Amino acid sequence: MKVMIRRGSDGKLSAYVPKKDLEEPIVEVEKADLWGGSITLANGWILQLPEMAPETMLPITVEARKLSGE
Repeated sequence: MKVMIRRGSDGKLSAYVPKKDLEEPIVEVEKADLWGGSITLANGWILQLPEMAPETMLPITVEARKLSGE
């Protein structure tokens, strides 16, 4: 699914899923550089992000895979 990852003015990461019209804060990241690991959203969804360069600029829309969650 397409997911837009961005960093808000407060420095916190969030994910927007256009197909579901859902925006949730990212509460946990598996890898410090974000890419290639999983993220957990505030609603419980766990998404697998693609491998990308650590210096990839935000905001960016990526193809993520939903691992679990409602």
